[in-house]
Amino acid sequence: MFLFNTTIMVEEPAHEEWLSWARAYLVPETMDSGCFVSSRLLRVVDSPNEGVTYCLQYVADNRGKIDEFLTRHDPQIQRTHIANFPNRFVSFSTIMEYID
Repeated sequence: MFLFNTTIMVEEPAHEEWLSWARAYLVPETMDSGCFVSSRLLRVVDSPNEGVTYCLQYVADNRGKIDEFLTRHDPQIQRTHIANFPNRFVSFSTIMEYID
């Protein structure tokens, strides 16, 4: 099993709008790709960053599913994300493999 984690730092004035958008569009659109078996949306408590920091975590059965998502689905999702929140967020992603 693999975990695809995206950490997103959203400007304070935009974070409530972003959270609503993430729940209504971002998470469902990502799950509709068929590449992940579950998702989780978290807020980082005591983040050292400015703004509000969230983590979106998606679980995949194998690394190939994450690669498929990144190739076939993520580019359009990212374009929509940038169009809706231009210059109001910064994000980075990591891929982790479950050990235990």
